[in-house]
This record gives sequence, C-alpha cells and structure tokens, in this order.
Amino acid sequence: MSTIDNSHFDKTDISLGELLGRAAETPDLPLVFLYDGKTVKPGYHVTEVKAGQFSALDCGANPEAWAEIFVQLWDVEDGERTHMTAGKFSAIISKVSEHVRLDGSVKLTFEVSDGIQPMQLFCADEPVEADGVLTISLVPRPASCKPRDRWVAEETARTTVCCGTATVTQCCSQ
Repeated sequence: MSTIDNSHFDKTDISLGELLGRAAETPDLPLVFLYDGKTVKPGYHVTEVKAGQFSALDCGANPEAWAEIFVQLWDVEDGERTHMTAGKFSAIISKVSEHVRLDGSVKLTFEVSDGIQPMQLFCADEPVEADGVLTISLVPRPASCKPRDRWVAEETARTTVCCGTATVTQCCSQ
C-alpha cells in the first residue's frame, strides 16, 4: 500500500464556534467563500445546516463515534444580491440553533454545489480579513484510512520524541 500523507488537511478543520467567533468580530463584512480556485457567487445561499451524531466501524474494525455540523452552500447568482455579511451568516446559524442543537466545538463540514454539479465536501480554513472582506478558503475533504492515520501520527510522535526534528536515526528504528 502506498503511503499517503493527509496530515496537512487536518490543519483546516475549524469548528462552528471558531467561525462564529470570527464572524462576530466583523459582522458587517461580506463573507466570501473560496473553493476549487474560485469565489462563491454573490447570490449564494445557506440552504441547509444539519448536525449529526455518527457511529461507525473503520476499516481496521475499530469503533468510531463523532459529531459533525454540515453547512450547505448553494453557489448561484441571485439577481443583484451581494455576498451576505458575516452577521447575516451568524443570524442564519442562530435561527437554526433555535430548532437544532448545534455544538460549536465539533468539526464543521461544508457541502457546496452550484445546483448542477454534485455536492462536494470541504473543510474550512481560518477566516481571513483583508480588503474589507472576511474570506474563508474551503479545502476538499479527502477520504482517509483512520487506522493508517493513527499509525502515521504515532510514528511521527515517536520519531519526534526520540530524534527531535532531525532525520530519523538508528534510535527510531527500535
């Protein structure tokens, strides 16, 4: 089996609470999402927000359980609309939370489609404020083998503890 390092994708998993906290700092700024090398259209809609509790068995027969919040974006032109503000996005999430329990600390996943292409799954990078806009880069969420990911993390930790940041030496092959 080839070694695939997806560790760089973990750096982009922000929680709903982190996103809302940043939006609260700049409620009047347009909230713009970037994905697949393009900017979401100004008429985009938040079409659905859902919270899920998942139980699964991974490919190593290990039980898994986690919570996740999905925010669905419909990337469409809608008349003369502009990008919604960070405050409006927060208000939509607040309205949802009146009916659906949203734990702000769990993983946040974005589902994005233009209404023609199939939905794609993305994780969100930290929001960045620049030029009067709050921008969130969405990164594709890749498939992964959790037992392999755990093994890679353990090996990396063991190598780091044993050898620091230097190249792996004989002490790490024990």
